[in-house]
Amino acid sequence: MSSPQLTETSYIVLGLLDLNEPATPYDLKQFAQVSVFNFWSIPHTQIYTECARLAEAGLLDESREESGRRRRFYKLTARGREALEKWRAEPTDQTFQGRDLAALKLFFGTEPTALAKAQLAVHRQRLSELEASATYPALPDGIRLTLELGINQERALVRFWSRLLS
Repeated sequence: MSSPQLTETSYIVLGLLDLNEPATPYDLKQFAQVSVFNFWSIPHTQIYTECARLAEAGLLDESREESGRRRRFYKLTARGREALEKWRAEPTDQTFQGRDLAALKLFFGTEPTALAKAQLAVHRQRLSELEASATYPALPDGIRLTLELGINQERALVRFWSRLLS
């Protein structure tokens, strides 16, 4: 079996399964919606196709319900776990790659006050949600640290948009 080309989406699927196996693609999509998608966006449909691709490549084991909806459940294989561990161990020098429509509009001359009011409301709400999530007991270190990063980013955005209103 040849080694497949692994992408960020591949590692999202492998990582989500590491936290939640066995799981259906729908289960993974639901968990990603409240976790990974807070900082890394992919189309939901890619989770379904990536599960099938990784299973075909021998990185996931697939089982199927015998009756009912015949849902597919996936688990990491030893090769899948090894690929995830190797990826985790490699540091990255890539910087944040954001797509912020408000920043794009600001860059091209949108009137800042109205934009700041709208942005301040959504970033305060997002900050509140992240701070509430951070209070869950016994979060794994990676999740806790990622929440801390998100909280700090939202606090900076709240400060920035507040400054435009003063």
